[in-house]
Amino acid sequence: KSSAYFLELRHYLRHFHPSLRLNYLLGDVTCVPETPYALKSRPIGSASSNRNSVLLRLNSVRHFRFYRDRLAFRDKLPEAVWRGRSNNPERIAFAQRYSGHPLCNIGCVSHRETRLEPYLKEFMSPQRQLDYQFIVSVEGIDVATNLKWIMGSNSLCLMRRPRYETWFMEGHLKPGEHYVELAEDFSDLPEKVDFYRRHPAEAEQIIANAHRHVRQFLNPKVEMLINLKVLEHYFKLSGQLACE
Repeated sequence: KSSAYFLELRHYLRHFHPSLRLNYLLGDVTCVPETPYALKSRPIGSASSNRNSVLLRLNSVRHFRFYRDRLAFRDKLPEAVWRGRSNNPERIAFAQRYSGHPLCNIGCVSHRETRLEPYLKEFMSPQRQLDYQFIVSVEGIDVATNLKWIMGSNSLCLMRRPRYETWFMEGHLKPGEHYVELAEDFSDLPEKVDFYRRHPAEAEQIIANAHRHVRQFLNPKVEMLINLKVLEHYFKLSGQLACE
């Protein structure tokens, strides 16, 4: 299950001497460890509260996938779409609220249900979701996997203020600039969809800002270098490498 994490971590560590030691946590991390660990995700907080959560770009094969979007925003279906596994109660409540709404194509993909629930819908690929003007991002266990490819598309990202962050720097995203912020209970989703249907230029400006954020992560050489510098800093602060 964790091979994608481990192989990418090893890809970085092979550039350092094998005598160096690193604490690491693989998978979805939602709390801050008591001592410094390298990991994929952490709660969004201050630098002091997160000082033991050392973010690396991990599981890129899943979390940094982008799709070619051939449709302009104004050529897409003027509705909101979302698909996600029913792996937390908030996702289920969201799908129950909007599964039959006329402005939405929203539903959970079955996770552990033993029967067909009304909030469940068929799987929909990211490529099909890109046919819609509005794509909702809903955090699962930690971050929402779809956030990155939504922000790299010509669709408008709608989400609550994020609670967790990864290498993608979700904590630096600004509502109204990079995405459209939704209420904590998602109650204003139809209102936000209606507003940006009537104000497409404002939607396109947010999409352009989202593209600028995404471009920071598209150069493989730069991404590798920054990850290596993070690890080098870890080894220096832990006393394993001499500080210059």
